[in-house]
Amino acid sequence: MNPNSQEKKKQYNVKWWLSRLAILVFTAGIIIWALPRESKFNYIFEKDKPWKYGLLTAEFDFPIYKDDAEVKKERDSIMSMYMPYYAIDDSICEAMVASFERAYATGLNKVVGEKMKNDIVRELRTVYGNGIISPLEMNKLMADSISRVYIVDGNSARVKQVRSFYSEKMAYELLVRSCRISPDAVQKCSLNEYIKANVVLDSKLSETAKSDLLANVSGAKGIVQTGQKIIDRGEIVNENTYNILQSLQKESIKRHDTKSRLTNVLIGQIVLVSFIILCFMIFLDMYRKDYYARKANILLLFSSLIFYAVLTSFVAKTYNPGYMYVIPYAILPVIIRVFQDSRTAVMANVTNIMICSIASGSPMEFFIIQFLAGCMAIFSLRELSQRSQLFNTAFLVLVTYILCAIGLDLLVGGEITSISLFRYKYLMISCVFLLLAYPLLFVFEKIFGFTSNVTLVELSNINNKLLRELSETTPGTFQHSMQVANLAAAAANRIRANSQLVRTGALYHDIGKMKNPTFFTENQNGVNPHSALGYMQSAQVVISHVTDGIKIAEKNNLPEVIKDFIRTHHGKGKTKYFYISYKNEHPDEQFDESVFTYPGPNPFSKETAILMMADSVEAASRSLKEYTDENIAKLVDGIIDTQVQEGFFNECPITFLDIENVKNVFKEKLKTMYHTRISYPKLKTGSEPEEKQDGQQKNIVNIANKNLFKRRRNV
Repeated sequence: MNPNSQEKKKQYNVKWWLSRLAILVFTAGIIIWALPRESKFNYIFEKDKPWKYGLLTAEFDFPIYKDDAEVKKERDSIMSMYMPYYAIDDSICEAMVASFERAYATGLNKVVGEKMKNDIVRELRTVYGNGIISPLEMNKLMADSISRVYIVDGNSARVKQVRSFYSEKMAYELLVRSCRISPDAVQKCSLNEYIKANVVLDSKLSETAKSDLLANVSGAKGIVQTGQKIIDRGEIVNENTYNILQSLQKESIKRHDTKSRLTNVLIGQIVLVSFIILCFMIFLDMYRKDYYARKANILLLFSSLIFYAVLTSFVAKTYNPGYMYVIPYAILPVIIRVFQDSRTAVMANVTNIMICSIASGSPMEFFIIQFLAGCMAIFSLRELSQRSQLFNTAFLVLVTYILCAIGLDLLVGGEITSISLFRYKYLMISCVFLLLAYPLLFVFEKIFGFTSNVTLVELSNINNKLLRELSETTPGTFQHSMQVANLAAAAANRIRANSQLVRTGALYHDIGKMKNPTFFTENQNGVNPHSALGYMQSAQVVISHVTDGIKIAEKNNLPEVIKDFIRTHHGKGKTKYFYISYKNEHPDEQFDESVFTYPGPNPFSKETAILMMADSVEAASRSLKEYTDENIAKLVDGIIDTQVQEGFFNECPITFLDIENVKNVFKEKLKTMYHTRISYPKLKTGSEPEEKQDGQQKNIVNIANKNLFKRRRNV
């Protein structure tokens, strides 16, 4: 073997492995990062509903926790005995008295006498000794319904009624009233400046007292011992059992969320997720290897898996696992079915549901429901061409959801009364969200460059602006395209190719002829402009309808798959009429054959191959002088066999059996298109001999046949 080829093969193998490994690591890495690792109670239960699982016994001792309402009631009851600790700050009193005495010495002595001054000092000490409390502290005490507090005095404390404290306003009024100070003196003395709250909360002692009281409130009202039965399948979850299950849930999460356990969970997720994705990649390599050749296919598949895994993990972490049923998992197989194929859609659905079930509280139940719903979505969408099909799909998915949920509930509970309705509302919401698949198809077309059947149906509407222009400027080409579309679609249906795609491609394959319509025989009306050109010039004009078609397609934003039909419908073939004519006239001349050769490429899919065959056969069929079964069969076999021999189909996945079936379809269709019409008898008038009438009738039929089949094969 050539050393260079060995080196290239080695490089290819390395690149192949690295690309697959990168996809696996990237996809699995993001999914594993998103998956929840914290403990989740893997049972979903409701009060007064049957237990859907098997016998549940305690694996360890755990307390039966009181519910929040019961704990709150006990806390409120015991907090009614709570009394916070306050202290009376004597320094404030001394500071205010000293401030007043300074003011008296510096001017107030002219307003009040010595006796009045002593009375004011005495009363200040009295109100401060009783305690002045701020409005903020008073409001707090009132809000907590506290009527008594402790007043700390050194190492002892005494109980005092809250209402016995003075507010700043009350202390001021008492001072004025007790000292019998005149209004004028009150104003000049500004006694309100010497009134300040001196009752201060002792936060440390108060919090200690509160904690001591609350310590008497027990969060549990019993204990479940190891091995003790909690509940068995089909038993009703009553209030007591409900509390025990909630307690088990709390205790399980508390016990299991250790560092070693979280590490083990992470390792398990790495192994499981990586293996699931690896199996999906093996499937693609075995049955859909061509998807790796187009990055958009791989990006769609693996980005969808990542999106659903992240969304599911977020819901599982943030909400109850039951909310996972709201997520429209069936959108994934719908989109992949529309853009790719059914087998890949089924495998992608299985892969997605298996990954998402890791975050589910009941993985087996979740997998059964979502897998069957996804399959129903795929089966109901053989070809998406109308909006109403999605409504039908959503309805069928809803029916599947309901039947699966009812079956599982009856399997567990055993009675119709055991059916739990909590899931059904979520499943209904999920089916409503499934309708989002329609706008998502448009978004994905723009992002990934796919083309859905809905878009193809819209493009194949003959009232479309571009097709209407084609019919007006090149009516012959338009009729030819319509006939090719019918032939190609019928053949595509026979060999299970995409009939809608090939039909739409056929309608647009010759749009390049709009630039120079009269240079193509189907659009000529007795004048052939090729007579004024040389063979090479004529060949270039004819060949240019391919490149002109691409330019028109790009200007009108036609999808890439439609452009493929424009590029490949002649492949790398030659304009045989001009090529052979030139060669006959210049037998010994060496010339550049590329002048007579279409740019290609050759067909690379079943659909483009079918179009090439249909285009050549339909054009050639117009040159037949007589449309007998033998002539039609000979024409079809000759043209397609020549294309096969010239290697036009070497690069597309079409088999000899497919080609044989395509031939048979073309023969059947052409026979139907050009079937012999009967001649209607003419009413005899008695004025003409019968032989003359018959002769005239035959002449009319012959002239009609000549006019009908006068147009010759497209150059």
